[in-house]
Amino acid sequence: MGAKIPTYLLKDCYWKGVIHLFQNHYKLQDVFNTKYFDLENGNIKIASLKKLAGPWSQSEKFMLNLALHLYNERNKFNLSDMDYLDDYNKKLAMEAITLRFF
Repeated sequence: MGAKIPTYLLKDCYWKGVIHLFQNHYKLQDVFNTKYFDLENGNIKIASLKKLAGPWSQSEKFMLNLALHLYNERNKFNLSDMDYLDDYNKKLAMEAITLRFF
């Protein structure tokens, strides 16, 4: 992301995991921009991201849905879909979950 991430978001439990996933997952990195994120106001354009992800693989959609759930629990997803992930992405997912809850 070209824009600087506000310090308060980097410390926020709801944002830490989201930022981690969007900075470290190859597909999410491509959409971590001002078209989908308003970091100054702490907003994510969830519907736009979900629409964009329509043709993505199951594992790519899982990572997006995990990030959106960590941001706001109203964004439901199936944790068992983690089975679609390779070892690297399982580790990335667990790191994000840890950042959110621990």
